[in-house]
Amino acid sequence: MICLVYAHPFPDRSRANHALLDAARELPTVEVRSLYDLYPDFAIDVEAEQEALARARIVVLQHPIYWYSMPGLLKHWLDRVLVHGFAYGDGSRALAGKHCMWVTTTGASEHGYSREGVHQRPFADFVPPVEQMARFCGMHWATPLIIHGIQRCTDPMLARYAARYREQLGALAATVERERT
Repeated sequence: MICLVYAHPFPDRSRANHALLDAARELPTVEVRSLYDLYPDFAIDVEAEQEALARARIVVLQHPIYWYSMPGLLKHWLDRVLVHGFAYGDGSRALAGKHCMWVTTTGASEHGYSREGVHQRPFADFVPPVEQMARFCGMHWATPLIIHGIQRCTDPMLARYAARYREQLGALAATVERERT
């Protein structure tokens, strides 16, 4: 099972993330946990979220970039759900051995995330906190899917990104299935 943790503060207004989410849902084993739909009041059902993660072999974190990071509810979700005794520590490593994939969109172009661009840093500089969270929980870090310049993305470009996402997620699921046998 693939547990896709989706965090977009305005899910109905995101053409790009909606297309990506639809592409992921085409895979038969995807369970979407749309945080802003489930917890608009930020009152996270920790037990339900931990149960979803426990069932998963792959955990996907999908969200737009907000101030060089993740939306607030996803950060809150991480703080509440990935706690000591569940995600790490004291022999209780419920996520150990699972795969983690990060899927995110940016408003700026890829050039915008360069030394010469508006953000003056390569996007790779913003990856380590998410990667380290996964690794600290004993997860295998999959190649992230970063889509830049999403606001200027045409429908055909968006369709290609969605297909690439579905293919990358399907390939990861196939790899995980081979590991099981």
